[in-house]
Amino acid sequence: MPAKPEASTLSQRDKDLLGKIRTLVEEHLSEEHFGVSELATSLGMSRSNLLRKLQKLAGMSVSQFIREIRLEEARKLLHEGEHNVSEISFLVGFGSSSYFIKCFREKFGHPPGEYLAQGREPEPTPGRPGLRSRWGWPVLAFLGLALIALGIRSLLGRTSAAMEKSIAVLPFVNDSSDSTNLYIVNGLMESILDHLQKIEDLRVVSRTSVEKYRGQGKRIPEIARELDVNYIVEGSGQKIGEELLLHVQLIDARADRHLWSQRYRRGTEDVFRLQQDVAAQIAREVEVIVTPEEKARMERIPTKDLVAYDHFLKGQEFYYRSTREGLMEAIPYFQKAIELDPGFARAHASLAFCYYLLDFRQAEQTRGDLLRIHAEKAMELDSQLSYSQLARAMVEIHDGTPAAAVPYLEKALEFQPNSATVINILSDFYANTLPHTEKYLQYALKGIQLDIGSKDSLTASYVYLHTGNALVQTGFLEEGNEFIQRSLSFRPGNVYAAQVDAYLQFALHDDLEETRRRLMKIEAEDPGWIEILEEIANTCFYLGDWECAYAYYHRTLDKEQQLRLNAYSGEYAKMAHVAKSLGRLDEADSLLHAYKAWADATGSIYKELSLAAFYSSTGSRSQALAHMQNYASQDNFNYWIYRFLQVDPLFDFLRGDAIFEEALGEIQRKFQESHIRVKALLREQDLI
Repeated sequence: MPAKPEASTLSQRDKDLLGKIRTLVEEHLSEEHFGVSELATSLGMSRSNLLRKLQKLAGMSVSQFIREIRLEEARKLLHEGEHNVSEISFLVGFGSSSYFIKCFREKFGHPPGEYLAQGREPEPTPGRPGLRSRWGWPVLAFLGLALIALGIRSLLGRTSAAMEKSIAVLPFVNDSSDSTNLYIVNGLMESILDHLQKIEDLRVVSRTSVEKYRGQGKRIPEIARELDVNYIVEGSGQKIGEELLLHVQLIDARADRHLWSQRYRRGTEDVFRLQQDVAAQIAREVEVIVTPEEKARMERIPTKDLVAYDHFLKGQEFYYRSTREGLMEAIPYFQKAIELDPGFARAHASLAFCYYLLDFRQAEQTRGDLLRIHAEKAMELDSQLSYSQLARAMVEIHDGTPAAAVPYLEKALEFQPNSATVINILSDFYANTLPHTEKYLQYALKGIQLDIGSKDSLTASYVYLHTGNALVQTGFLEEGNEFIQRSLSFRPGNVYAAQVDAYLQFALHDDLEETRRRLMKIEAEDPGWIEILEEIANTCFYLGDWECAYAYYHRTLDKEQQLRLNAYSGEYAKMAHVAKSLGRLDEADSLLHAYKAWADATGSIYKELSLAAFYSSTGSRSQALAHMQNYASQDNFNYWIYRFLQVDPLFDFLRGDAIFEEALGEIQRKFQESHIRVKALLREQDLI
C-alpha cells in the first residue's frame, strides 16, 4: 500500500482540487449513479486523468474515494439519530441497503445497527461539521480516510502482490471423454472470467496469459509467481445430456491452500445463473467490493435462447484462434446465433469484430457496412456491454474518424475495467491509430498488469514489447531497452521487438548504419516481413543511399500488392524523393500526386506534418512552413518524430530557414516538457 500523503507534501493546488472533488461528491451524495464519469465531467477532466490524479493524491481509485465519503457521512447521520439505516443508505447514495451494510461493516468493523451499541463516537473532522458546511475542507480530513490501494508495479515486474486482490482463472479441464464438449467448458471459464473483469477492485489476469498452463501440470505457487497473483481459480466440468457438472476451487496461491471449493450440478437452462453464482462466490471469498453497478452488469443475461448461446460458444472457439481462417469459420456460428435470437447483443458485437479484423489494413475495404450494422445493433440492444462499446469504436476507426472512437473506448473500459482486451486495444489505439505517447505508455503499463504470461510466452513477449516501445516513444531509452531485451528473451523470434531493438541503436548510439545492418539481418533470417522491408528502405532513405532505398521500397510495394494491403501511402513522399534523386521524374510526380491525395484525406494527427513534407518536396516554401508551424502548435510528440525530423531529407529544402528551425525548437521543447512531466510521475510512483 502506498504511504499516506502528508499535508506538507501537497501543494495548495492539490488541496484545492481535493476540496473541490469532495464538495462535488457531497452535492450529489444521494445520487446513486453519480460515479467516475459524472465526477470527471463535473470537474472538466477526462476520466483517465481523474483516475491518475486521485490515485496519486489519495492512494485509492475514484470509486473507492466516493464510497469513503458516502460512508463517513453515513456514520455522522447514524450518530445524529434522525434516520434509520434504510433511510441513511438512501441519503448517502447506496441503492441497496444490504450493500450499504456490507460496506459499512468492512470500513468500521460493525454493521450500522451494532456500531452505536459498541459505544463508538464519530471521529472529529477538523473544520468540517458534516454536510451543513461545505467550505474550507482541510486536507487533514482526507488524511483520515482509509487508504485502499492495489499496489504499484515497478517496470521490472515487481509488485506489492500481498497488498492487492489479484487473481488468475486457469483453463478449465474437460472431464468428458468427448472432446467436442471442450467449447462448453471453455465457455464457462471465459464467462466467469468475463464477470470478474467487471469488478474494479480486483486485478484479473487475461485469458491469453493463462492459456499456456492448459495441461502443463505446474504447481500453483509457481504459476502464481509467474503471473504475479495472490489467488488462483481452477475448474473442471462436462455436459451430460441436459446437465452441466462443474467443480470449481479457489486457492490462496501464496500459501498454497484451498479457500473454497464447490461442486455444481445444474440444468443447461441454468447456465447463466451458474456463471454468475461462481463469479459472485469468488468475489465474496476474495473479499472484493462489488458495486451495485458492477453487480447489475454481472447479472445481465446475454440471451434466453440456449441453442443460440451454444452456436455463439462454438464461434468464440474459432474467433480466439486469432487467424483469418478462424474469423471466417466463426462468422457462420455468430450469424446462426443471431438468426435464432436477433436480440443477442454479444453475438452482434462479435460478428462486428470479425468484419473489422477481416478488413484491417486490406486494400479493399468490403465489410464496413456489415461492421456498422452489427455494431449499431449491439449498442441498441445493450449499450452497457463493453463489447458493444468496442464494436462501435471499431466503426469509427474503420471509417477513419478515430477521435470519435474515444468515448466508446472509455465506456468499454468503465464497464469492464480489468479487461486485458480493452486495455490492449486502448494501448494499440494510442500507439498507432490516434498516436498519443503518454496515453500509450499509461495503457501499456496497465496492460502489463493484466496480460502477462510466463516464460517463453508469446503473450509476455508482446506485452513487454508494447511497454518498451511506449517507454522509448516517451523518451525513456534505457528503460525501454530493458523491456525490449526482455521481450526478445521471452520470444527471440519476435520480429517486431527485433525491429525496435534495431532502431534503439540509432536512439542510443546515433548509429543508423548499425540499424540498417540489424534490419537486413532480420530480413535475411526471416524473409518476407513487409514491415522489415519498409524499415530497411527507410534507413537507406535517411542515410541517403538512394539505390538501396529504391530497391527496398519497390519490394515493399510488390509485397503490399501481393498481400492486397493498403498501408504504405504515407511513405510515397519518401519514395518520390528517391525516384527524383535517381532521375525517375515521371515516377516521382506520380508518387507525389498519390501522396498529396492521401495527406489531404487522412485524419491522422500527423496530417499537418505530412502536408509540410509534400510542399517541401515540391519547393513551395511558404505553404510548407505554414503547415510546419501548424504541426508544431500541437502538444503531442513522440521521440521518433522529434529525432528523425533532424535528419529527414524531405525537409532539407527548409533547413536553415528561421521559421522551420523555430518550429523544430518548439517540437523539441514540448517533447522535453512532456518527458520531464512523465518522468516525475513515474519517479513519484517508484516506477523508474
